[in-house]
Amino acid sequence: MSIAYKDRMTTISHLDKELAIPLYHQLKCTLIEAIDSGQWQSDQQLPNETKLAENFGVSKITVRQALQELADLGYVRREQGRGTFVSKPKLDHGPRELASFTEEMRRHRRVASSRVIESFETEANDRVAEALRLRLNEPVFTLKRLRMADGEPLGIQTAYIPLALAPDLAGDDLGNVSLYEHLRTKYGLQPSRARETYFSVPAEPAAAELLGIPSGAPVFAVERVTFLPRGKPFEFVESIMRGDRYSIILELMAKPVRGTGHDLHR
Repeated sequence: MSIAYKDRMTTISHLDKELAIPLYHQLKCTLIEAIDSGQWQSDQQLPNETKLAENFGVSKITVRQALQELADLGYVRREQGRGTFVSKPKLDHGPRELASFTEEMRRHRRVASSRVIESFETEANDRVAEALRLRLNEPVFTLKRLRMADGEPLGIQTAYIPLALAPDLAGDDLGNVSLYEHLRTKYGLQPSRARETYFSVPAEPAAAELLGIPSGAPVFAVERVTFLPRGKPFEFVESIMRGDRYSIILELMAKPVRGTGHDLHR
């Protein structure tokens, strides 16, 4: 064990074997505190199970269970033959204002960038026509981009825009720009609201290679339809977002029960 590691460990609280709380849970919470406080940084390797067991005076089985729960929660990643490393914090994707990827990354203090994979004019198929309320085969512009934060690939997004609303879009430079901002300033298309649908799928080989993750790794498949103020859809986006870098947070409100004293205006 290095001196630097010993110095860091002196600031971490000891486990209390007299408590009714299981030791693995105490250890898990202690390690979470160390990670959240910055004592261990992203991508930093944790001491091995033997060293952790020695330092905290517990068995390796206890350490193994704590590390597994940390991995399940996304705090660490365990690499076969290499060890356990602190994971990069996930980007919370929860209730918020309608924003572009660029704006979303700015809120997380990350620098957004994009690489255009392909862009072309085509005809709306059944799926795109239904989402955008177009006639079948009506012309649309397709933009597929790899979205990155601080140079790290986070997702692949394919946007479909009716050419009737943005006729010159195929000739515009859309590499490292906010598409919403571009559509707003050049074409007067102001997003008012959007509807998103999420589901989990395994990453296909081509997408996995672009995102730098194993083929078959879990990813979020996201479909978004964005509407103008008068309710007309102007954008349909299909996204594949890394499951290890995104989390979804929902705030749920309990419905007041009549007759319990919570219904103050009865």
